[in-house]
Amino acid sequence: MAAGPGSGLLRPRRAARPSHGGRAASCARRPRAARSKDGGGRRFRAARGSDLRRAGMAAGGGSPSIVEFFGGEDGYRCGYCRSDTGNISHGMWAHSMTVQDYQDLIDRGWRRSGKYVYKPIMNQTCCPQYTIRCRALHFQASKSHKKVLKKMLKFISKGDVSKVASEEEPMDSHIEDVATCDFAYKSESQVSQSDLTPLAVDQAERVENEDEDSGETKEGNVQKAESDSVPICADKDTPVPAEPSHSAKAVHAPPKPGKGADLSKPPCRKAKDIRKERKLQKLLQNQMGTAEGSQLEGDQTFLLQNSKSKTNQPKNIEDFVFVPLPDDARHKLEVRLVPVSFEDPQFKSSFNQSATLFAKYQMSVHKDTPSDCGENEFTRFLCDSPLEAEHAPNGPECGYGSFHQQYWLDGKIIAVGVIDILPYCVSSVYLYYDPDFSFLSLGVYSALREIAFTRQLCVKAPDLCFYYMGFYIHSCPKMRYKGQYRPSDLLCPETYVWTPIEQCLPLLEHSKYSRFNQDGKAVDEGRLKELGRVKVLHKRTVMPYSVYKKRRKGPSDEASVQQYASLVGQTCSERMLLFRS
Repeated sequence: MAAGPGSGLLRPRRAARPSHGGRAASCARRPRAARSKDGGGRRFRAARGSDLRRAGMAAGGGSPSIVEFFGGEDGYRCGYCRSDTGNISHGMWAHSMTVQDYQDLIDRGWRRSGKYVYKPIMNQTCCPQYTIRCRALHFQASKSHKKVLKKMLKFISKGDVSKVASEEEPMDSHIEDVATCDFAYKSESQVSQSDLTPLAVDQAERVENEDEDSGETKEGNVQKAESDSVPICADKDTPVPAEPSHSAKAVHAPPKPGKGADLSKPPCRKAKDIRKERKLQKLLQNQMGTAEGSQLEGDQTFLLQNSKSKTNQPKNIEDFVFVPLPDDARHKLEVRLVPVSFEDPQFKSSFNQSATLFAKYQMSVHKDTPSDCGENEFTRFLCDSPLEAEHAPNGPECGYGSFHQQYWLDGKIIAVGVIDILPYCVSSVYLYYDPDFSFLSLGVYSALREIAFTRQLCVKAPDLCFYYMGFYIHSCPKMRYKGQYRPSDLLCPETYVWTPIEQCLPLLEHSKYSRFNQDGKAVDEGRLKELGRVKVLHKRTVMPYSVYKKRRKGPSDEASVQQYASLVGQTCSERMLLFRS
C-alpha cells in the first residue's frame, strides 16, 4: 500500500484472500517481522481505544476520527493478475473513526482492512477495483440463489446433504483459487498515545479563533437489529444523502443463456395454476347473460384476479430465509449478531471457537500455515476495527459499528460473516466458514442472509437500505460474480456517482478503467475546495491547516495534505483529524 519515507510501514509476505461469498475485503496479513510487536495484545488495543475516546471527548463533540495518511509509492504485487508491481493504492491508518466518516469514505472508493483504510489508484492500478452495492429493497434472488436457499432448508429440515454441482453459484468453483491482494500494511502506528490526545477543548477553540476559521462537525447515526419476524419496509425511491445518482434507474438487459431469469418476460407459471385459471374463465363464460350470472361474474372475476395476483407474485428472499420448520427438523440453525468488542459477553465467550474456525478455514481453503492464521492474526484482521460503536434513537436497535454475524448449527459455529453497519448500508468485510459444510454454499447463503438482514434494518432505519459487497473487479473474471446480486450499482471513480451496473459493463468490456458518469461536464461534488479548513491534530492540539501551516517548522507538507484532502473530500477533511507530528 502507499507509504511515505519513514512511515514505519512493513510489507507482508502476502495478503489474506477475500472471501468468495459476495465479499472482498482485500485484507492485509500481518508480516512475520511485525508479530513480535503485538506485545500488549488485546489489553493494549482496548486501552488505546479507551484513550482515543477520552481524546475525542477532550476535543469536544464525542470521539472524532483520527487518521495518519500515507502518500503513494511504487506498485506492489497484485493477487488478481499476478503482476509484481501493478497494484497501486493510497492508504491511511485509522486510530479511530466514526461510522459517518467511514460511510462517506467508502462512497469515495475507500475500504478498510482492520484499522488500515486504503483506496486503489484507479487509473494506474493493474486491476481497477470499483465499489459495488446492491439495492437491497429491490433485490430479486436468481434461480441459482433460490437453489442455495432451498438446499439449506432441506438440510435443516431433513438432513439432506446431496451435492449437486449444477446448483452451485459460479463463485463456489473458485474458492480454492480466489485472488489475493498484496499491499504494504502498517503493523501498528508508531505514534505515541500522548500525541494523539488533544488538549482541553477551550485551548482548541482558541486555536480555531486564531485564524477565524471554525469547522462544523457532523455525527453519523446508524443502527441495526436482527429479528427474523420483522416485516420488510416498502421500497424507497427517495434519495439517500451523499449519493448523487440514487435516482438513476436500472436497465434490465436480457441475460445470456444459463445466467438467470429474463426480467423482460413474465415469470413462469405452474400448469396447475393455469388449469385453475381456465376453469374459472369457463365458469365465468357459462354464467354470462343471466342476472344470477351477473352477480357470479363479479365474484368470480375477483377470484380470477386474486388467483392471477398470487400466481404472478414472485417470492421474495424472506419467503426462503424465514420459513417455519417442522417440529421434527433434523438440525437447528441460529444466526447471532455479536458486536466486535471484548467487553461484549457473547463475543468474548465465542472468541476461541471463532478464532479456531478462522484458522481451519484459512489453512484448508487458502493453504495458510498455522503461523499465518493464529489468534493474533485473527484479532488484527477481523476483530480490530477503528469504528466507534454508536446508537441513535432513529437507528437500528443494535446500533452502528463492526459486528460478527455468527451462524450456529446445532450449538456449533459453522460460519462467521464480518460486517460493518453504517448509516446507509451493511458493508460486508469478510466471511470464513467450516470447510466441512462447504456443500451448503455458505458464501452465497450468508450473502443472501445479509441482504435480508439489510432489509430488516431498513424498517427501523429507512436510510439504511444498501448492501455493499466490497470491490467489483471486471478485469478478473473470477471476481465478476458480485454483479449477479441485482439490482446493483458501481461507483464512478471520477465523480463518485452511483451508476447501474448494466450501464457500466459495456464500458468495462472496452476498457478496464472507465468513467461511468457520461456527463462530460460533471465533476466531483465533494471535491476539496478550501485546503485551509482541513482539520489537523498537531502537538495534541486541534487546528485548521491554515493555522498549522503558519506554526509548522521545517519543509512544507502542503502537497501531502492536499493529496489527502482531495482523496477523502472536503466534508471528511473538515471532520476527521489528520495527525501531523
